[in-house]
Amino acid sequence: MNEKYIVRSTAVAARELGGEMIIMSAVDSTLFSLNETATAIWQAADGRTPLSEIVEHHICPEFEVEPEEAYRDAVELVADLERHGILAVSDRPVSATVLETA
Repeated sequence: MNEKYIVRSTAVAARELGGEMIIMSAVDSTLFSLNETATAIWQAADGRTPLSEIVEHHICPEFEVEPEEAYRDAVELVADLERHGILAVSDRPVSATVLETA
């Protein structure tokens, strides 16, 4: 499995409300509402922690889901958020400063 590292975009405004993250894209002012699972992934997206570790430590214990299923779902979610410019994905660790200049 190739590791994926995810980092939050700096081109968004985000606020947590009632356990869910509300995110607005600075690019096109689109609003996104992340459920609890997606919020956990968003909050752990530091660019240094592999997605597999985020799933193992934050998703599986909290939501009682099998690791393979959770990882598969997380990869889909991350790809969708990347398409909207909310997350950036890399095959190696990244920092927020790298994303800002990209």
